[in-house]
Amino acid sequence: MDRYRHISFRKEWEIRLECAYMLGECDAYINALTDIPLKPADRTRLLTVSLIKGAQATTAIEGNTLTDEEIEKVQEGWKLPPSKEYQEIEVRNIINAFNELLHEIAQEGREQLITPELVKRFHRMIGKDLGSHFDAIPGKFRDDSRVVGRYLAPDHRSVPDLMSQLCKWLREEFHYDKGQKLPDAVIQAIITHVYIEWIHPFGDGNGRTGRLLEFYILLRAGLPSIVSHILSNFYNQTRQEYYRQFDNARNKRDLTEFIEYAVRGFKDGLKEALKVIQDGQFIIFWHNYIHETFADLKYTKREVFKRKRELMLGMPINKGFDVDEITLITPQIAKKYATLNRATILRDLKELQEINLIIKEGRKYTANIQLLKSMMPIKKAKDI
Repeated sequence: MDRYRHISFRKEWEIRLECAYMLGECDAYINALTDIPLKPADRTRLLTVSLIKGAQATTAIEGNTLTDEEIEKVQEGWKLPPSKEYQEIEVRNIINAFNELLHEIAQEGREQLITPELVKRFHRMIGKDLGSHFDAIPGKFRDDSRVVGRYLAPDHRSVPDLMSQLCKWLREEFHYDKGQKLPDAVIQAIITHVYIEWIHPFGDGNGRTGRLLEFYILLRAGLPSIVSHILSNFYNQTRQEYYRQFDNARNKRDLTEFIEYAVRGFKDGLKEALKVIQDGQFIIFWHNYIHETFADLKYTKREVFKRKRELMLGMPINKGFDVDEITLITPQIAKKYATLNRATILRDLKELQEINLIIKEGRKYTANIQLLKSMMPIKKAKDI
């Protein structure tokens, strides 16, 4: 069994200082994401995006070519052309699995230890109704030899015992049943994923099953559902490095570098997601400020008042517009200004400048978001 010394069920990795720091950042980002209040509609939208990206990423690694737009149609219940039927089923299975596990954890509060039966259940989820396009019996460990690239997977007769050992070791090493901190859950998720690939318990679908387990462990540990796609998305975006890191970890019998690779991608994805959500929250605050500003104004012509307010609410932040462009920001604004002359448009813009909602630089008019930013707490400059 020297060939399989990498399947040791021992802690063959080191959490070096940089990785420990990144895990701390991940914890901080997740706490920040958890604490940000979101409107139900915004949360639903972000969750939908997360599920679509997660399904696209984890199936694309295996060769599925459906685009985000096609997967969005699948999510909405559309049927794709017959030539893409199996890819549609493949993606639908992942989306359904995500939703089912989300419901169990978030709605019902049901969480389980990782067991061979749970792993088989996840495999049934991803292989359902795929027929001959799935080279395995869903939910059943393989009963033949498998070669992946140049890697000969362990003898199929060893698989049940290897999976039992894996699940026992995960319980003993990561102590989920005794309370688990999020950084430990991140490491467990990554390690579980890698070991599923190494043991290769199924004829087909091992990668998807491993990544679904990764998703489940992170979700179980408190990862917000709206960022549940991040690791799968990162693996897909860095696919060649993903495979290289697998080979490297196996050849060296050391998971240190694979963990650092995955944690770095996880941290960067969380940071990006937090910025997107914070930017969205800033727009909400900006729109509230616009409403408050207009609420304090006295007006004689209601239509003029509503027109200027709608112009402000429709104007994107961080982008400048000249006079001709500004009335075409949205179809609704274009309609309101369609019958008005240039002098009226300039007067509206001048009045919005006077109440400090827009600024003019050269020929461009821009939303004056610096006004709102100046009211925010000042960040302490980092020591140099």
